[in-house]
Amino acid sequence: MIIAYSLADLQTAIQRNIRSGNTIGLVPTMGALHEGHASLVRTAKKTSDFVVVTVFINPTQFNNTADLSNYPKTEEKDIELLKTLDCDLVFFPSFDEIYAEDYHFPGINLGFLDKTMEGELRPGHFQGVCQVVYRLFQLIMPQKAYFGLKDFQQVSVIQFMVKHFNLPIEIIPCETRRNEKGLALSSRNLRLTETQKTEALVLYETLIEARSNAQKLTPTQTKSIAASYIEKSPLRLEYVEIVNPITLENLSDEWCTSARMCIVVYAGEIRLIDNMQIRE
Repeated sequence: MIIAYSLADLQTAIQRNIRSGNTIGLVPTMGALHEGHASLVRTAKKTSDFVVVTVFINPTQFNNTADLSNYPKTEEKDIELLKTLDCDLVFFPSFDEIYAEDYHFPGINLGFLDKTMEGELRPGHFQGVCQVVYRLFQLIMPQKAYFGLKDFQQVSVIQFMVKHFNLPIEIIPCETRRNEKGLALSSRNLRLTETQKTEALVLYETLIEARSNAQKLTPTQTKSIAASYIEKSPLRLEYVEIVNPITLENLSDEWCTSARMCIVVYAGEIRLIDNMQIRE
């Protein structure tokens, strides 16, 4: 596995694979890798010739400076995990390499995608996501890029960006990986106590119950029951929404195909997100 810390090392490997006609698959991460990331790499290995994982904690997508400073950093463990997955290259760029003076992000109007749920509560977050992902696409020139559906709204935003700029990249959404009890795998889980990990299982339990309720109740009723269930737990509910999976518009009286429930809670000071398709 190639471990690249500079753009020069990255570009040497990328150009060599382009000349060889290899398809390049990209798995962008912020590090603190876990089994969820590992599943993305495994999927990439099956469908791309040369798999690149990037590890970059992007400051432009953080609204909370404390959240940025507390984000876990586990470089040595990340490298060891990627070696076991037969990853081809891992890139640890510096801030100055990602946001070089000559880099210009053309900007994008995300419309409603940037005004609901995470977009509403974290102004500028998705502009930061687009800014860094656009740059990684520019540097690595992948044919495919792999993203976990735990960050469902982020996947929607990136798919919109690719279509907006007509980029020759296929976005591969990958299902959320969970532990044996149902907790969605996340780098933030490293900051949870064992008690909080148990308390956080209410997220999965709520989604499973909502999937059942969605077969006989309206979206508004299903959402109300879910909110009540979480509010009775030790977690602090930030929001629960049921949305159209394409437009992210909130559903109230009528269901649509593949409707999703999205939930955000706090376990202590740790912000956790989860979602699930609750209608076929």
